[in-house]
Amino acid sequence: MLTRSPSIIETGPTTCALEQGRSARLGGALFRKRGWLPVPFVLIVLLVPARSGWPLWIAGAILILVGEAIRLCGVAAAGTVTRRRSRNVQRLVTYGIFAWVRNPLYVGNFLIWMGFVTASGVVLFLPVAIALFAIEYSLIVAYEESVLESIFGAEYLAYKHATSRWLPRPPATHTRGQHDWAEAWRSEASTFIQYAVLVVALIAKGRFLAVR
Repeated sequence: MLTRSPSIIETGPTTCALEQGRSARLGGALFRKRGWLPVPFVLIVLLVPARSGWPLWIAGAILILVGEAIRLCGVAAAGTVTRRRSRNVQRLVTYGIFAWVRNPLYVGNFLIWMGFVTASGVVLFLPVAIALFAIEYSLIVAYEESVLESIFGAEYLAYKHATSRWLPRPPATHTRGQHDWAEAWRSEASTFIQYAVLVVALIAKGRFLAVR
């Protein structure tokens, strides 16, 4: 589920000082392994005994739906290249949801995972989950933003200055851009399957605990 926001390209060896920093280098290592980052969270919500209920399921579902809506907006604007591990892409996306927040896909991912933790009933894990995601995503974004600064220079710095990293806020000016919603839905198909499998597993866990 973990993808990056806005697109990154590699045009040559030029890098900025930030890209050579410790946080960026550690973030780069996490970025390359980001597909495995949710595994501990999956194991915890599935294996830790905890009883859930409709209030927690509803709260979790709201978080998941809001998070996925943000993800869809990000993928529709930036394109499916945001899923790739390659740095090859040709543009900096600053319109749509990217005009509200610089890292919408990570914001969406965070809300989705907090939603599943809530629905699982393992609510005591929430503070730990929030802290872990905050550390991981802060380091990954430090890497991504240093690369973007290396590539786009003043264009990215202006965007960075005008747009919040994590908390969405209305942009000062509205810039129109292309959104491919059909491709976004197709791109998220595998993500939806992951959601369904996890929901079924949580339901099975709940029934197992109910008969004990």
